[in-house]
Amino acid sequence: MMRDAFLYLSHNRQVRDALMHLPFAETAARRFVAGEEPEDAICAVRDLNAGGMLASLDHLGENVTSAEQARAAAADYLDILDRIASSGIQSHVSVKLTQLGLDIDHDLALADMRSILDKARQVGTPSLRFRTGFVRIDMEGSDYTQRTLDLYRELRALGYDNVGVVIQAYLYRSQKDVADLIELGANVRLCKGAYKEPPEIAFPRKRDVDDHFIALARMLFSPEARARGVYAALATHDVRLIDWAKRHTAEQGIGRDQFEFQMLYGIRRDLQRTLALEGYRMRVYVPYGKEWYPYFMRRLAERPANVFFIARNLLKE
Repeated sequence: MMRDAFLYLSHNRQVRDALMHLPFAETAARRFVAGEEPEDAICAVRDLNAGGMLASLDHLGENVTSAEQARAAAADYLDILDRIASSGIQSHVSVKLTQLGLDIDHDLALADMRSILDKARQVGTPSLRFRTGFVRIDMEGSDYTQRTLDLYRELRALGYDNVGVVIQAYLYRSQKDVADLIELGANVRLCKGAYKEPPEIAFPRKRDVDDHFIALARMLFSPEARARGVYAALATHDVRLIDWAKRHTAEQGIGRDQFEFQMLYGIRRDLQRTLALEGYRMRVYVPYGKEWYPYFMRRLAERPANVFFIARNLLKE
C-alpha cells in the first residue's frame, strides 16, 4: 500500500511542485541525492573513491517534452564528462533515454546518445568497464523496455562498445532479453526494478523477483556469457542476494574484480564499505540535479524503512 502511494506521488505534478519548495523535503532528499549542482556530485564521488569505491553519475531528469530540453540534457552530460576527466575521479555516467528525447523522436535520442558516447570515448580512460569512458543506459518503466533495448542494439551496431544497458528482474520477459544480450557480449546492470508494473508482465511477489534475479545472474555468470565478454553488474542492497553472488562467483572461479556490485547513494553505506574492503568492485549510483523529486519518491517506495529513517533524522535535526 505504501509503495503504491509513493509511486503514485512520483508522477503527481501538484504534489511535486508543493514539496520541492519545502526546505525539509530537500533536506530529506539529500540522503539519496548528492546535491543539485555538478560540483556536489564531483565531491560525493571523490569521497567514495577515497573509500575504494567507484561511481556512476546520473544527472536527474526524465520524460522531457521538447527537443530543446533533450539537447540541453545531452549538453549537461557532455559537461559532466569533462568535469569527470579534469577532476580525475573514477566514475562513468548513467542516462535515461526519455531525458534525451525518446518520447519525442527516436532519432533525436539516438543523436544525443551518440554525442555523449563520443565525448566519453574522447575523455575516458582505456578501461571502459569500470573507469570513465563508459555510459550506462538506465531502464525505465516497461513501456520503454523494448525501445531502450532496440536503441542499445542500434548503438552497438554503429560500433559503440562503451555503452551498457539495464535489465529488470521483475519483468517476465527478462530471461529472453538477457539471452539476447549475452549474444552481443553486453555490459549488463541487473536490478530488481523500481516502477509499478501490472502482474500480467511482472512478478508481484518479492520471493519470485529474487528467484528470477538469481536465475538471470546465473546466465550472466555462465561460461558462455564470459566467453563472449559479458560483464555483470549486480545492483542490489539485498544481503541474501549478495551472499549468493559471493558464493556462486567463488565456486565458478570468477575473480572479485571481474564483476561488480552496485548500490544507490545513501543506502546501506556500511555494506558498500564492507564489500569494497573485501576486494569486490563496488560502484555507487550517484544522482544529482534539480529534478530530484521523482527519484526521491521511488526510493521511498522501495523500502518503508527509508521513510522512518528520514523521519527520525529530521526529528533529531
